[in-house]
Amino acid sequence: MSDPIGRLPRSPIRIDRVLEDPGVIHKLVREHAPYWPVYRYFADANELRATGAPVADPSRPMRVPPWFRGDWAHEQPLVPGIEPILDNPAFHRAARDLYGLSEEAVVRQQLVYVNLTLPMPVVDYGHTDVPAFRGISRRDFPIWLLSVMGHSRLFEDWRIRIATAVSWWFEGEGGEFTYWPDGPHAAPVALPPRSNTAITGENEIMFHRVERVGRPDADTRSAELDELSVDAELVADGDEWLVLDGGRSIARVPYGEVRISVSWKAEVFADEAEAEMVDQHSDDLEIEQVCATLVADLRRRGRKIETAEDPLTDSIFISALSETYPVTPTVFPEL
Repeated sequence: MSDPIGRLPRSPIRIDRVLEDPGVIHKLVREHAPYWPVYRYFADANELRATGAPVADPSRPMRVPPWFRGDWAHEQPLVPGIEPILDNPAFHRAARDLYGLSEEAVVRQQLVYVNLTLPMPVVDYGHTDVPAFRGISRRDFPIWLLSVMGHSRLFEDWRIRIATAVSWWFEGEGGEFTYWPDGPHAAPVALPPRSNTAITGENEIMFHRVERVGRPDADTRSAELDELSVDAELVADGDEWLVLDGGRSIARVPYGEVRISVSWKAEVFADEAEAEMVDQHSDDLEIEQVCATLVADLRRRGRKIETAEDPLTDSIFISALSETYPVTPTVFPEL
């Protein structure tokens, strides 16, 4: 089966046991609170829409769901005690196996972050993660631009292989991990998030999403959770999570009702020579090249677009990208 936006993702690899002591994660989660909304990474709804997220009216303020995140590593640990996840041998093996590479492969862990999702309905149609390209990565450029570059398929010659291991630490209701192994217009797989298990995949190409967290008939949400700001905080308070926003207490949620997942990401190179090409910047993209390529492609598609003085902040350019390139799934699971 073909994928209309490019090649199919590689078949993901499941891991049945991540840690000998799952309690390590729950200890880390409590110790490294507070957490902030995922949508804090976007300046406005227009940037969010450029990633493929459902935005009805980009001129209106973003609706911020109770989906929180904390960064635990970015090339180096940002918080203490995460070595069991950062250096996890099962993740390293799966990263090589995902791409069919030998022991000579170089696996460089890049990111570890935790997602905490309160009881809530589905908030997206399905998305891909932020890709990386030689010379253009999230270290220096906004994630909406990288998402557009990935969806456009115009920069595949510079794409860096990334393996993502998503592990779960949750025994509550719902929260299935749905992924589209055969492309966004084919039937997906809905995987229950069993605690201390993981799946390693090519998530920058493979569409995925989180299903409803909590029972469909449960009314455990505060109405104010639908009106959070990007400055909201999720704070650990004993056996509960406390949501604060603007100095106000918005809601309290039992610890076990919050879906916890930890994502590990690594760049994967076939050998030292390939890794060295990236380190030496011998074949990097330049941002001017990226913007010129996108403008030329938009014009080829019939869009009348001028080259902006500062494309990364130009609302007309960002709108044109968000209206042209993002792709979302059209077939959904029946749960």
